Amino acid sequence: MRSVRIAHIASNTFREAVRDRVLYNLIAFAVLMSGAAILVGQISIGIERLVVINLGLTAVSLFGMVIAIFIGIGLVSKEIEKRTLYTVLSRPVQRWEFIVGKFFGLVGTLVVNTFFMAIGVFVALLWVSRRFQMADGWVLVALYFIVLQFLIITALALLFSSFSSPLLSAVFAFSLFVIGSFAEDLRGFAAMAQGAARWLATGTAYLVPNFSTLNVVSSVAHGQPVAAQLVFSNTLYALVYAGMAVSGAVLIFEHRNLK
Repeated sequence: MRSVRIAHIASNTFREAVRDRVLYNLIAFAVLMSGAAILVGQISIGIERLVVINLGLTAVSLFGMVIAIFIGIGLVSKEIEKRTLYTVLSRPVQRWEFIVGKFFGLVGTLVVNTFFMAIGVFVALLWVSRRFQMADGWVLVALYFIVLQFLIITALALLFSSFSSPLLSAVFAFSLFVIGSFAEDLRGFAAMAQGAARWLATGTAYLVPNFSTLNVVSSVAHGQPVAAQLVFSNTLYALVYAGMAVSGAVLIFEHRNLK
C-alpha cells in the first residue's frame, strides 16, 4: 500500500515537471547544443567525433543539472505555497512517503529527459561519423554516470528544500555541484596541506559529492574504455550518497512545523 502511495506521488510529480515550461526550454537548448556540436565538428576537421561527444554530453549534464536543481528546490516549497501539501497529508500519506515520492518523480523525469537528449547526441554522432563505432558504446556508460549525478543532485536539492527557501536551496545545491566537480583536486590539495587546513580540506573533500569521479566524458570521447569496477563503485557511491541525502530530507521534514 505504501509503495502505491509513493508511486502515485511520483507520477504526479513527473506530470507536473513535464508541464513546466522551463523543462521544455532546457530540452530545446540541449537540442540546439547538439546541433552546435555538429557544426563545430564539421569545422574541426579530423576531431569531429571527439567534439560532438564532448559538447553533446556536457550539454546533457549541465542542462540536466539545471533541471534537477531548479525543479528540485520547489518540490516542497511549491506544495506549501499552493497549500496542496495539506490536502495530500490529510489523506493516509506519511511525510516520508511524500518526500520519497517526490524524489522518484523528479528522478524519473530526468531519466526520460536524458533518454531523449541522448538520442540527439547519437544522431549528431552518426551525422559526423556516418557510422557507429564499437567505442561509441562507452558513451552509454558516460550517460549512465550523468544519470547518477542527477540522482545525487536531486537528493541534495530535495534536502535543502525541506528546510530552506528556494533561493538558498538553489545556491546550496549549485555550490555543492561546483565544489563536487573539483572534489579530486580538493583531495589533492588536502594531501599537501598542513595542520588545520589539511583537516578542513579533507573533511570538505569527503563531505561534498564527488562529481569528478562520475565525469568520464573526456576519456569516452577519446575512445577509452571504462572499467567495470568503476561502474560498480560509482553506482554504489551514488546510491549511498543519494540515500543519505533523502534520509536527511525525510528526517528534517518529519519534524518541520508546517503551520
